[in-house]
Amino acid sequence: MRGRGTDETCRRKLPALLRAGGWRRLNLSTPAWLKQAVFYQVYPQSFFDSNADGIGDLEGIVTKLDYLTELGVNALWINPCFESPFRDAGYDVSNYLSVASRYGDNAALERLVAEAHRRDIRVCLDLVAGHTSDQHPWFIESSRPETNEYSDRYIWTHSPWFTVDGDLRFISGTTDRTGAFAINFFAHQPALNYGFGEPNRSYQQGYDEPGPCATRAALKEVMAFWLDRGVDGFRVDMAASLVKRDPHGIHIRRLWRDVRQWLDANYTERVLIAEWGEPERAIDAGFDVDFMLHFGVPGYDALFFGPESRFPPGRTACYFDASAEGDFRRFWETFSFQHERIRGKGYLSIPSGNHDIQRPSVGRDRADLKVIQTFLLTWPQVPFLYYGDEIGMRYLADLPSKEGGYERTGSRTPMQWDDSALAGFSGAPEQLSHLPIDPSPERPTVAAQRADEDSLWHHVERLIYLRQTEPDLLPDAPIELLSEGNGYPLVYRRGETLLIAINPGSHTHEVRLERTGDAEPVLAYHCRVGHEDSGWILHIGARGYGIFGIR
Repeated sequence: MRGRGTDETCRRKLPALLRAGGWRRLNLSTPAWLKQAVFYQVYPQSFFDSNADGIGDLEGIVTKLDYLTELGVNALWINPCFESPFRDAGYDVSNYLSVASRYGDNAALERLVAEAHRRDIRVCLDLVAGHTSDQHPWFIESSRPETNEYSDRYIWTHSPWFTVDGDLRFISGTTDRTGAFAINFFAHQPALNYGFGEPNRSYQQGYDEPGPCATRAALKEVMAFWLDRGVDGFRVDMAASLVKRDPHGIHIRRLWRDVRQWLDANYTERVLIAEWGEPERAIDAGFDVDFMLHFGVPGYDALFFGPESRFPPGRTACYFDASAEGDFRRFWETFSFQHERIRGKGYLSIPSGNHDIQRPSVGRDRADLKVIQTFLLTWPQVPFLYYGDEIGMRYLADLPSKEGGYERTGSRTPMQWDDSALAGFSGAPEQLSHLPIDPSPERPTVAAQRADEDSLWHHVERLIYLRQTEPDLLPDAPIELLSEGNGYPLVYRRGETLLIAINPGSHTHEVRLERTGDAEPVLAYHCRVGHEDSGWILHIGARGYGIFGIR
């Protein structure tokens, strides 16, 4: 492993930029490939099992790279694949520098990266930066009563009689060290010590103290280890939460700006993707992309989570609901503000789903999902397609929890490749499968949908191809919202060449547009544009969509 620049010089005073109150992003270049990227999120244990042990693996991903090329995706985000006791599905890392044996080994990951690059597919890993497993050697050493190199790698109090301090929760009585350790989520996930922005108790170390400095250096060493092996970047888990008691976000920005400067000085064309939920703040801190999700800035819930939602539960009608009782303005107000603030600096992403939320198929059929994918793949954002969403895999409610999944388990079931045993996911006996397969005889499969030209799979494939061949569909191309009211239908223009309309509702609509020239259909269903003296009249049916070239 290279140690290039991993020893940060810690300073007691804030950098001049921060003292002056400026929040401008540093002069950094986002990789050119990113704006044309369509990411595919692979949950490795559930994607494809190459050795018939019932668990997906890295060689399984290699086996399916040609499938991903056929679909049109050109970037991967792989959920954690490092050594772990898997009490939180790999988000409890016990060795950042070693691939978990159930997935293969380090050589298997290097082979995956090389084979992906041979197909012009980028590979990003999941970086769990805020905590480790309590079985990580760092924590084992840190929990010893004797002072050592790792004593300050985690957040410890001086007394074991400590359970809660504001937002922090503590665990005691499980180690020989006198004190309690902070946790981020589960009791077995001790929080790494990146310092406190405004320390107010004796156990809290400031951002520039030696313990937090050493933790930040270790973070860079982990990143360098995998960057040196060819990975194209990282999606950072809960990126905003590393520095504690940092109410103004000053020190978390310092942290990620420092990482960004180090990354750009030592590597080229690498990306940082944030799970932050506030694109303006994440991009300002040095990330290239941030997700709009069900936390952080509002808007994502307003699109997808209605009364039928299971996890997270919806409270009111969402926009993508056939009742047409949602309101697109709830999303647009947030999106337009965030989009404008990060213009020319980075991108945001509106993922189709992920491993922590229900799948978009809940309460929806193929027609509904085609409308959703039309929106996602024509909107100014970097698309992230969760594995199986291209065929409309179902969220399986009420499954027994697996590896700390709880309600999330139903979104993590094995990929459905065909109608063979275990849906083609694995050659193992059914009882060995990591998770159960969707038991429905009507479950969607890749094989069936590839054979059906009207399938969701082919619709997604066409949209990805269109996105990658039409410059006005890229995330930095302009958008003009032409709809009024609550967005049924939603009509918008991308750049100077494309008119797009979607209607998630169950009613037909007509919209008059003051336009001249021709609008020729590129991809349309129950949607057409006619002409009248004053301009165009757009006709769109229930759950219709249309992409038109403007001439």
